[in-house]
Amino acid sequence: MSRQELLSPEGLRVDGRRANELRRILCRASVLNTADGSAYYEQGNTKVLVAVFGPREPRARGQLQHDQAIINVEFNIAPFSTSERRKRSKGDKRLLEIASFVRQTFEGAIQRSVYARSQIDIYLHLLQHDGGTLETCINAATLALVDAGISMDDYVCACTAGFIDETPVLDLNSVEESSIETPDLTVAVLPRSGDIALLQMESKLHSTKLDSVMELAIEGCKHIHKKLDDAVLAAANDLAEKLSH
Repeated sequence: MSRQELLSPEGLRVDGRRANELRRILCRASVLNTADGSAYYEQGNTKVLVAVFGPREPRARGQLQHDQAIINVEFNIAPFSTSERRKRSKGDKRLLEIASFVRQTFEGAIQRSVYARSQIDIYLHLLQHDGGTLETCINAATLALVDAGISMDDYVCACTAGFIDETPVLDLNSVEESSIETPDLTVAVLPRSGDIALLQMESKLHSTKLDSVMELAIEGCKHIHKKLDDAVLAAANDLAEKLSH
């Protein structure tokens, strides 16, 4: 698909959004009773379920760290998540790559020294894929970690941005991501400080265009922060209501 086809002369994208428009976000915390923290997060047609367990004793004593917690992340894709029906092995390169990015992002945001000699497990399950898998996983994990009461420096909010036909575009969908002509940048930030927790690029982007794409992604992160905050408040209100009965 060419760049011109991805962005109409009227400035509309293949899903009808404007260049600077996020996909619809639906999210909810405390969706699983069996986990210490959990969340369901939906961005456009990309849907993720997350469960957090811990802090708890490390499964492998040899991995124990005396001064901080170990962060373990596992990412799996449901066989029905895309039109391509196939079961991926745990050693699948893409699964390990996403898990590694999520782990690295939260190793810098979680106050791991508070949980010395313990392990925090984050299990991510992609239910449906339509682009922005990494950003969706990070946002869902943030919500689940807050739900679990894990101490963090701040929320971690992530968003993608790219470039189509000389126009910066926000929150790429699957069609846009799959175009070889569309650079794809994922940015994760800590909203209060503005610190960058993750910067990951799928393809080449000219240095003169990097600033505008980054600025757009960071602006998207600010809107996502508000959505996550609203979900946390809603979960807290639900808990307070249950306890009052």
